[in-house]
Amino acid sequence: MKLSRSGFSLALGLGLLLASLPAIVLAQPPFRQYESFEWNADVRLPPDWEQPGDFITGRLMYPSKMRMGRRRGGGGNWEAGGTSWSVDYPDGDRIFARTLRRFTTLDVRSVEQAVNPDDAESMGYFPFLVVGLAGYWSLSDEQARNIRNYLLKGGFLFADSFFGSEVWPPFVDGLKKIFPELPIVDVEGDHPVFHTVYDIPPLKQTQIPNMNSLLGGGGGWFSDGRDPHWRGIFDDHGRLMVLIAFNNDVWDSLQWADDPRYPAERANLGLRLGVNIAVYALTH
Repeated sequence: MKLSRSGFSLALGLGLLLASLPAIVLAQPPFRQYESFEWNADVRLPPDWEQPGDFITGRLMYPSKMRMGRRRGGGGNWEAGGTSWSVDYPDGDRIFARTLRRFTTLDVRSVEQAVNPDDAESMGYFPFLVVGLAGYWSLSDEQARNIRNYLLKGGFLFADSFFGSEVWPPFVDGLKKIFPELPIVDVEGDHPVFHTVYDIPPLKQTQIPNMNSLLGGGGGWFSDGRDPHWRGIFDDHGRLMVLIAFNNDVWDSLQWADDPRYPAERANLGLRLGVNIAVYALTH
């Protein structure tokens, strides 16, 4: 991936900030690659995929209410991949890793880690989890409890890549299983997650679009998901634990950043936002 598209100039001085961060993990669960939800996913492993790193992008797996996996052409076992949790996987996660490597001094592993919420111990190795198409998740009570404990102990969850009012209630159902006592609130543009490294402009009127919608002649959204919303859940100390990019597809902006068909200014925005989210997750 080339990070030099027109209008993309990210000269970043993060050395002093990130060099002081402690190592995130001492040992890591073994890597495994799963089947992707994407029909055109690039599943080739980077040459350094076996090299460990202090920062690893965690990809949250989950049982899905969606009865179709694109590569499977039908249902499927969510623990084997190919279902909704593996949207934008693994391409988006690996481009995210390359972005962090280039624009921070973090020691980033080139490959992601799919994290099963049944395994509470493994979750604790990853300071950052991304969950895609979470409007289709169907969490068990134990899975919700494990995610809750992970977040309360300092973890961070970024919910991305879902559109439309029909998927919002199932998503909320899952969040209420995790945090029945905490409200879902709007995250305003002055929040530090939007300014930790880059100053991100107000996003209420700026959607980070879905590529499949654009390729199909749409406006970058699905169903009635035209209006972007940034929401979150905070702990009792004011730390943002869950950031929700509803009616947005940040991971598409990473995955397609080098494709001229994807709007350059939105790709640049998504790349900057991804860096902000990672740094916020590590420093708060």
